[in-house]
Amino acid sequence: MSQLLEKNIIDLLSKQDEKGMALLYDHYGDTLFGVAFKITKDEDLAKDVLQISLMKIWKKIDTYDSQKSKLFTWMFRITRNTAIDKIRSANLKTDQEIQIEVSNVYNLGVESVNPEHLDVRKHLNSLDEKYQVVMEALFFEGMTQQEAAEALDIPLGTIKSRLKIGLRELRKIYDPATLSILLILIILI
Repeated sequence: MSQLLEKNIIDLLSKQDEKGMALLYDHYGDTLFGVAFKITKDEDLAKDVLQISLMKIWKKIDTYDSQKSKLFTWMFRITRNTAIDKIRSANLKTDQEIQIEVSNVYNLGVESVNPEHLDVRKHLNSLDEKYQVVMEALFFEGMTQQEAAEALDIPLGTIKSRLKIGLRELRKIYDPATLSILLILIILI
């Protein structure tokens, strides 16, 4: 890169002339993207880092001192630091997400609530046998719908229909919220 071109870019950026940004991008964009990509190892993240870095360069060009470093070195540091900040931010966000496995938010107190006390089996037995068999397989034996279809030799679509009808019948006995909790408890116990 010639010193004349570098000086021209700096002068244009200092005047907030968009031609300076175009020149900067044409001559340094790929290299700065490479810096960002090497750190982030993610193309989309690297594109974000490049865009943020170019905006920082545009806004902070008046802080550039040619006596301390070359233009590329200064832009390299901005891009490198932006990429590192982006990685740290992404890691922090991941660390702050709620982890259901370690959260007690969904702790329903399974040990203290027994579905048998709520007469689930009695009410399940009040259903037509074809619905009982399907619901028994799914909720008390822990089968998936596909496994139940194979074990009971019933088409998968019929399993789904019978489950839907069986749940609708149980909703007549239990309110929907209670039924949902009961089914979760049955699955967990």
